[in-house]
Amino acid sequence: MALNNTYDARLAYQETAVGAGVQLLLLALLGTAIGMGPAGWLTGLVFAIATWAVLNRALRRSQPLPFGPANRVTLGRAILVGGVTALVADSFQDSPPVTLFVGLTAVALILDGVDGKVARRTGTCSALGARFDMEVDAFLILVLSVYVSVSLGPWVLLIGLMRYAFVAAARVLPWLNAPLPPSMARKTVAALQGVLLLVAASGVLPYDATAVLVAVALGTLTWSFGRDIGWLWTTRSPFTPPHPGSAPTPAQAVKPEPVAVTGG
Repeated sequence: MALNNTYDARLAYQETAVGAGVQLLLLALLGTAIGMGPAGWLTGLVFAIATWAVLNRALRRSQPLPFGPANRVTLGRAILVGGVTALVADSFQDSPPVTLFVGLTAVALILDGVDGKVARRTGTCSALGARFDMEVDAFLILVLSVYVSVSLGPWVLLIGLMRYAFVAAARVLPWLNAPLPPSMARKTVAALQGVLLLVAASGVLPYDATAVLVAVALGTLTWSFGRDIGWLWTTRSPFTPPHPGSAPTPAQAVKPEPVAVTGG
């Protein structure tokens, strides 16, 4: 068993290394295609290194299980998000081609509905896989909100920062870590954020319509957070300990089902 665990762990680390290599290849392709500047290159490289390091650290802290098919899908999404992040960083110097930007983002959003299904069908759901999926989702929303905020104003950043503010608050208010009951409304609101921000980023709508669209995204997300925080407050216990494995909050999960790390 120990030999199998060691072998599985080694394979998992190899897969994260391959993921980092593919991320660098995507950056090279983007750089060649659009003449990406230093900001885009540096941001993309930092994203690739940080993703590799954080994922390896998480694997070391978990049981040495196979990386699995669902985590491969999530890793593929992370690579696409790294490309989108590089394009957004580069956009402060030169606007990226809209078709390329929208295409990468759209594929990342579509794949968000794939990894969970793969994990459930292969019986490889795990807390680590769910967390990996969750962090990729949250970071993509943050990056999109940064891009859209350039044209609409800094208030758009509230969409991307809300989840991180909740996590920070939960460190000092343990009752915020309590599990939430399943909610279709929460899943729908979370999933809409990426779609609405992508439409706003594409520039297909007039300015006023885009502002209304993003305001709707922010309003529904605020409502979802407010509703769940209210529920957590009314059901809190003064002796509730921190619960790192609790169910995802509105912006933590575009889907509450665990993704996998025996498979993603």
